[in-house]
Amino acid sequence: MTSPNPSPALSRGAGEIYDATIIGAGAMGATTALHLARSGMKVLLIDRGEICREASGVNAGTLTLHMTRAALIPHAMRGRELWLDAPKWLGMDVGARSAPGLSLAFTPAEREMLEKRAEARAAMGAPIRLITPAEARAVEPRLNDGVLAAAFCELDGHVTAYLTGRAYRRALTAAGVTIRENLPVSAINRDGAHYDITAASPDNRAPEHLRTRRLVLAGGVWLQSMLGWLGFDVPVKCLINQLVVTERMRPVMRSVVGIANGLLSLKQFENGTVLIGGGWQGIGDPVRGGVEAIPENLVGNVRLARHAIPALGETRIARIWLGLESETADALPMIGPLPGMENAFVIGCVHSGYTSAPCMGWLLSQTILGHEPELPLFDPARLMAAPAAQRPEETP
Repeated sequence: MTSPNPSPALSRGAGEIYDATIIGAGAMGATTALHLARSGMKVLLIDRGEICREASGVNAGTLTLHMTRAALIPHAMRGRELWLDAPKWLGMDVGARSAPGLSLAFTPAEREMLEKRAEARAAMGAPIRLITPAEARAVEPRLNDGVLAAAFCELDGHVTAYLTGRAYRRALTAAGVTIRENLPVSAINRDGAHYDITAASPDNRAPEHLRTRRLVLAGGVWLQSMLGWLGFDVPVKCLINQLVVTERMRPVMRSVVGIANGLLSLKQFENGTVLIGGGWQGIGDPVRGGVEAIPENLVGNVRLARHAIPALGETRIARIWLGLESETADALPMIGPLPGMENAFVIGCVHSGYTSAPCMGWLLSQTILGHEPELPLFDPARLMAAPAAQRPEETP
């Protein structure tokens, strides 16, 4: 007769030890797992849901340098290349397409913001340059005539986000990664040279205790609670971004269009639908996910889209959904080893992180394998240098 509360040593999964376990199967976690497995490691990838079906599966899929933090420009440029080369390293086309990008200004305040942001990103290597309204309309003929200024970038584009989960699943399976979906983790404990992961079995049997030599937390908006398993207290802001897709319509735009203040992101897909984003907030949180759209924010976002491209008035909204985005106190990511925790790492909280996701996962895998990463990481110790009870106040 089986005891209803078996000890960890007798729990299911306790006998197997993985070289690396990644908790969080979004684009960053899945990329990390894939490269570690291809290096010869025995890898376990766990997610409370399904591969790339949480934040990574419901984002706008924009590949942009205009909205990327200046410090992340080199990572975003490399990430964009990797998305476009997905058939080579991921084994499947994920709908990544190159397109020019425009960031617009309709007011003097927006023009000032546009100039400062373009200068900062160009200084970090982004091929962004200021152009005149006439030049902007040559790129995008259906722009509103009220454009005062614009910044142009040849290296923008977009990915069909819902395809990435399918691509990663195939690649991870081929690489020999053990994938455990719909398996929420509730605790992590250090057990000598290993980490013991307690996970709630989806069939409500005894909890599983999974052992691993290396641990990677890749939970995005859920990183605050995940880091809490290891005693760290790191605030993570959760943004609930509203997204809109229209019905199919005639071609009305051929670039990725945004506004300097960050409140608009527009692109038209090959099937004629137009995706409208821009960070207008809905209702939700990390526990419940996206719950409900806010009507006035939806109206504001759509009006702004129609203002930028008046021809959008010809179509109708087909669907609305909510995407989750995470952000640290300094708006820079956490990528690297956890301080004071041997063989434990974190990756996530990258603003406009979908562009750079495959690059970030690759860089972390190189670090875990003992190689010098090609680009710098973002040391999480800056946010958690001391134990949770003693950590000083963070700089805003």
